[in-house]
Amino acid sequence: MNVFCKKIVENVWFDRVIISLIVLNGIILGLETVPELLGQYESSFVWGNRIILAVFIVEAVIKIISHAPQMHRYFYNGWNVFDFSIVVLSLIPASGEFAMLARLARLLRVLRLISVIPELRIIVATLVRSIPSMGNIMLLMSIIFYIYAVAGYHLFHEHDPEHWRNLGMSLLTLFRIVTLEDWTDVMYTAMEMHYLAWIYFVSFVIVGTFVVINLFIAVVINNLEEAKADSLRELEQPVSQKDLIAELKNTKEALSRLEQRLNRL
Repeated sequence: MNVFCKKIVENVWFDRVIISLIVLNGIILGLETVPELLGQYESSFVWGNRIILAVFIVEAVIKIISHAPQMHRYFYNGWNVFDFSIVVLSLIPASGEFAMLARLARLLRVLRLISVIPELRIIVATLVRSIPSMGNIMLLMSIIFYIYAVAGYHLFHEHDPEHWRNLGMSLLTLFRIVTLEDWTDVMYTAMEMHYLAWIYFVSFVIVGTFVVINLFIAVVINNLEEAKADSLRELEQPVSQKDLIAELKNTKEALSRLEQRLNRL
């Protein structure tokens, strides 16, 4: 039984069908937000969600059986745990006090595209791998923000209290500047007080936007290369003794069948 399930899991169409169902489930969830369609096709949407959930349950069972006799090894893979958790959450009844939680759980099924598509898995692994380095960059950015916020308060709070009246508002204004969202309006207001105020804003945009954000990009790209290298190393892992014995056994059986056919001829 486990050999049959393993063949199903390794079949290229297995993942394609699952991806198609995840996309279909996402489309159904989107259509449910249209009141006219929900009122007309509510029963179809409900049954569509039930059928898709049933297929996901069968998928999880097949994958677990494919790991027999060590079925617990299914949970050694973090992506399998992720998929299994979403399926379990989807079993919450969509009625009563858990109705909202059930709807959110159904929405989480769309996230399964990440676990099914290898390229998306690599991107997520890259982001997770980048967290420690990003923490250091965030610390650097916090120091820069704090220095510029205090300086901005002392320089501009009397002339432009709307944007610089206290430390919190100064930090919020700097966040607006670093996103490049209408930051020139704040700069021109400050320049009404002194024409050299542009130096403060231009220097912060250069340091906060171009330098720090490019550091984020550099960290992500570096970790993306490492994640790809790890993925290749996993594919290049040597065949275990157990797999080699099983392959030799299958080859021997195939040769025996071929010998029998030749004898009949």
